[in-house]
Amino acid sequence: MSREEAAPAYVPPPAIKINAIGFDDIRAALRAGWRDFTRAPLIGLFFGAIYVAGGILMLLLLSVYHQPWWIIPIAVGFPLIGPFVAVGLYEVSRRLAAGQPIVWGEVLSVIWAQRSRQIGWMAFVVLFIFWMWLYEVRMLLAIFLGFKSFSSIDAFITVVTTTTEGLGFLAVGTVVGAFLSFILFCTTVVAIPLLLDRETDLITAIIASFRSVFRNPAPMIGWGIMVAALTALALLPVFLGLLVVLPVLGHATWHLYARVVAPP
Repeated sequence: MSREEAAPAYVPPPAIKINAIGFDDIRAALRAGWRDFTRAPLIGLFFGAIYVAGGILMLLLLSVYHQPWWIIPIAVGFPLIGPFVAVGLYEVSRRLAAGQPIVWGEVLSVIWAQRSRQIGWMAFVVLFIFWMWLYEVRMLLAIFLGFKSFSSIDAFITVVTTTTEGLGFLAVGTVVGAFLSFILFCTTVVAIPLLLDRETDLITAIIASFRSVFRNPAPMIGWGIMVAALTALALLPVFLGLLVVLPVLGHATWHLYARVVAPP
């Protein structure tokens, strides 16, 4: 028997089926996210605290270098990396749905194991787009404001909201930022929980994520806008609102994924 005859035939992975959903599914996913948070509040607060601590540390470092105003574009870009940070919350929701115990060591070990799986590559995609956002802010500052330095956050807000150059910076930055946010939202909204849930490749997961948005444009874009709005409100009290908002949205994203992507 030749080597070609002995080799097993290639069996392609099953196609990923995308379900049609409505706004009722969005509300149900949000309720389920709150329910999971109340069932495992300590681990939710733990992941939320990591996000809060990162934001506060960044603000302190920027203050040391006398550029505290940079916290505004960085905070605006924070939701871009939220789906990746919430991997541990996806695992908690998966275990709760399967009736499995929530053991801290097992949840953290699952997160650690993702470094050698496709989610590790997804992290590069997320961080690359986040870096593009910061580079775009820097470029627009040079174009509209000529690399002006601001002594405080209030001074930055005053310039961008009361001067012609600042309003131009704000308008163009909003359009470009919305475009980058939409691309990253389409890339990650289903892909990251899918990569955690199944053995599939990065490209297949990203394609499934885009398909989920294009098949359900109104509810999925509505979900993205709601996530951005809630995150923005949570950032206002020195990032502290993320202690609750991040875990609830993380759990809810898992339940939304479970409604959008049909079981294998």
